[in-house]
Amino acid sequence: MTKEGHRIALPKEQLTQRLALASLLVLLGLAIAGPSGILAWGENSQLLEQRHDQIATLVAERDALKNRVDLLHPDHADADLVGEELRRNLNVVHPDEVVLTLPKSDG
Repeated sequence: MTKEGHRIALPKEQLTQRLALASLLVLLGLAIAGPSGILAWGENSQLLEQRHDQIATLVAERDALKNRVDLLHPDHADADLVGEELRRNLNVVHPDEVVLTLPKSDG
């Protein structure tokens, strides 16, 4: 120690302190801008919301398809739906029917 009370640091101690400071700065940088840091939370929450919307859409599609499958079950098939499917797939109509084809809408 010097007369003023300051300790003279050895080069090895200075190197250790600098490495510790550098490590802390790297950890702080990762905590802020890393893949799971503060800045990534907003993006992750936005992606999570998009995934929930996709799941809701897919669940609605699945329920509609399940309903259609239930209506076409061989033991208790819906006669109107069976007739519609037969006419559409086999391209058949009754002699007194008129067929109007409509363009498919994308929405």
